[in-house]
Amino acid sequence: MFITSPEAPSGMPDILADMRSWKGKPGALNDRLIGMVTKDPSLVDAVFEALEAGNDKEKGVCLEVLEAVTREHPDRASDRLAVIIKLIDHKAPKVRWESSRIVANLACKFPTGAAAAIPALLANTSDKGTVVRWSAAFALGEIMKHNMKERKALLSRIEAILKREQNSGVRNVYLKAIKSIGK
Repeated sequence: MFITSPEAPSGMPDILADMRSWKGKPGALNDRLIGMVTKDPSLVDAVFEALEAGNDKEKGVCLEVLEAVTREHPDRASDRLAVIIKLIDHKAPKVRWESSRIVANLACKFPTGAAAAIPALLANTSDKGTVVRWSAAFALGEIMKHNMKERKALLSRIEAILKREQNSGVRNVYLKAIKSIGK
């Protein structure tokens, strides 16, 4: 179980303390946190508290947990989409790519909210990191698929990005999204 902290509101688990005291493998911590947040939706609040207060590495873990949870339960982070979008241009690459993937997960059920991420995602299409560019491509493709209002403009931007993108994996993400809308 999580450590509780006197600073945490009304018995809220202190996920940061749990992360900082963890002695096992990092992947096991992530799996544990994902399992707990999947089973108990109220723990999302504790993850967002840790996200706000943590260092870059801890922010990355929190976002990885949220990304895994939102794949199956996008509604669990929808009320904090603005917080996630602000992290798309964070200095730490893992924070940029995980926040982009969360936006992608939310785009199906919350296409209008996800569209607010478009400017930051477009900026990440030129990132030096392949995973950051792949994640931006994934999010832009999901927004394009689910937001009819943004589709035409995004299609045009994605076609321009495809002309300069050299990585075949990133290119394939865009091409798959374009194919899914019948273009």
